[in-house]
Amino acid sequence: MEKVNLAQLGYSDQIRSLIRVEIAQSELARVSAEHKERYQVISEDGNLQAEITGNIRYAAQSRTDFPAVGDWVKIARIDKDSAVILQIYPRYSFLERQAVGKQGEIQLIASNIDVAFIVQAVGHDFNLNRLERYLSICYAGKIEPMIVLTKTDLVRKEELENLQNQISVRNAKVPLMLVSNITLEGFEQLREKMEPQLTYCFIGSSGVGKSTLINGLMEKDMLETKTISESTSKGRHTTTHRELLLLPNGSIVIDTPGMRELGMTNQEGGLELTYDQIAELAENCRYSDCSHENEKGCAVIEAVEDGTLSEEMYGNYLKLKREQEHFSSTVYEKRLKGKEFGKMAREVVKARKKNKF
Repeated sequence: MEKVNLAQLGYSDQIRSLIRVEIAQSELARVSAEHKERYQVISEDGNLQAEITGNIRYAAQSRTDFPAVGDWVKIARIDKDSAVILQIYPRYSFLERQAVGKQGEIQLIASNIDVAFIVQAVGHDFNLNRLERYLSICYAGKIEPMIVLTKTDLVRKEELENLQNQISVRNAKVPLMLVSNITLEGFEQLREKMEPQLTYCFIGSSGVGKSTLINGLMEKDMLETKTISESTSKGRHTTTHRELLLLPNGSIVIDTPGMRELGMTNQEGGLELTYDQIAELAENCRYSDCSHENEKGCAVIEAVEDGTLSEEMYGNYLKLKREQEHFSSTVYEKRLKGKEFGKMAREVVKARKKNKF
């Protein structure tokens, strides 16, 4: 890889303000890939293999305290090809989900992202409820979302217009782009949206065409691509890890594995921004702590009953809200158990010291 300057990696005034202290440019790098606590970072000297210090490992209270792709870190060189990560700098945005199969735990997918392209393929993959789930997670992580519908050459014009209308009715404020992976129609529009030195990511289920899009933006086949399984109509996993790439037009992209499971965490703000129509209606509810489920005088329920608010949108909102509340209660229970265990351990140590003397 050719040498790059920090600006080409996305280093901006925003990052500089988060770091808050003067740091030598040779000590600054960005995490570009992660492989089970072994990392690849990019500095002005190029790609380096890196590991974290024991202090970072033992001080970590959760997985979010470990480096993630997109992080800015302080490094110390070991030799020309390797380094040690000494410090992880604060993130201005993040993409996270509930860790699969682990109650109350967060998986940090990537960080310091400016724009997320939420990719859905027309046909088998199109799902408005899942789309709103992605939007909520982006908003919660302070990431600007854009919607990309791929494989548009596979459906008739009337069907495509119907899909656009469905999105517009429920999420009119989010920019929408249409791209054909075969004819490349809409591809230049996508490229023009991507500005130099800003960081983008592509998120969506497997097989929707994320790797094909990135290959086109890279102007060469960097990533393996696979088609949808004909027997199951489900995407086959292509990308197996997260990776940061520098595009020829100067923008930065993070490729992510396909994610069918995208559990909500307890981050605030995402649902309110995704369902701003519900948030506006809620201002007229009789009670300030209205759950919008069964209270009398609930403006949200009244809007559903009179047809002003989509029943499907309302149902999806409640599902995500309950999921978020369940995650929060699970985190609270785990912390409570941890405190109780810590108290018991201190009492045991105290008793042993007392008996010893």
